[in-house]
Amino acid sequence: MKTFDTPMGKLRVEVLGHASVRFDIDGKVIYADPYSEVCSFKGFPPADLILITHNHYDHYDEKALCEIETPDTTFVASQNVGPVDDRYIVLANDQFCTWEGIQVMAVESYNVNRRNPSGELFHPRGVGNGYVLDFDGFKVYLAGDTEPIPEMQELPKIDLAFLPKNLPYTMTDEEFIKAANLIKPRYLYAYHYFEIDVPALRAKLDPSIELLN
Repeated sequence: MKTFDTPMGKLRVEVLGHASVRFDIDGKVIYADPYSEVCSFKGFPPADLILITHNHYDHYDEKALCEIETPDTTFVASQNVGPVDDRYIVLANDQFCTWEGIQVMAVESYNVNRRNPSGELFHPRGVGNGYVLDFDGFKVYLAGDTEPIPEMQELPKIDLAFLPKNLPYTMTDEEFIKAANLIKPRYLYAYHYFEIDVPALRAKLDPSIELLN
């Protein structure tokens, strides 16, 4: 786990594979898009909060969820996941909630060019969420499945970002660099990738960005 200092205390971060990430802070455990095909969640600490960006099987995975959810787990989910039960907070783009003092903002996450064989966008605008988690001023951006989009220019100053990098669903290496250099987070993880050339990415990133892969 990588540890970051925030105004709310030490934030420990672990990338679990694909788009799955775990955050630990102040005794609370937060998971984003837990996915059982890249990580066995059996024996993991139970979730206090689970973030779900959209309803694709590799982001909303009931097999993974059943290993870490409890009756007291809170879920923040996109509209196409919906209110599965009363533990679910459903956010549309640009809506937010506050959980245990952490603001969770749902932001745009969509394709501009990437389409399936039928010509439909893999991730249409307004359906899935990215999330910005605000730990009392330390801001974490989970981009979800997206390409570089104009709304990225409207993000607040981001301390830690997770950007996807895979074809045919999200970004090329060049688009990943474009998005990262637009957002300029202090720290950056590539996630949701099939393969990665870390030195090549680092060579093209703004020098102010630290790629943590």
